[in-house]
Amino acid sequence: QVHVVESGGGLVQAGGSLTLSCAASGSIFRINAMAWYRQAPGKQRDLVASITRGDVPSYSDSVKGRFTISRDNAKNTVYLQMNSLKPEDTAVYYCNAKVWVIGWGPTDHDYWGQGTQVTVSS
Repeated sequence: QVHVVESGGGLVQAGGSLTLSCAASGSIFRINAMAWYRQAPGKQRDLVASITRGDVPSYSDSVKGRFTISRDNAKNTVYLQMNSLKPEDTAVYYCNAKVWVIGWGPTDHDYWGQGTQVTVSS
């Protein structure tokens, strides 16, 4: 009933910038928190940044000061502006949305996108 699609990944040199987008669609009554995670090869999926419905952001220490998360509730979209990229930022980036689904009541259901690859060359 709900689809989440990321876009905006790619290859960039160290020090460069990229903006990721994530749009949710389907039987959405409301989206509460949205977040970006990343997973490097052979590693676990880690939280990068999250944002509440009221636009309160939170960041992991590794990206604080370099990445900015924002959202557009009217478009059911969340963004991740990534500046001063480092090779260690290389990973597949996943979007997560906590959704109240139409007809399912006021309970968060987790939906994930398929991921978008970000590669930072040194």
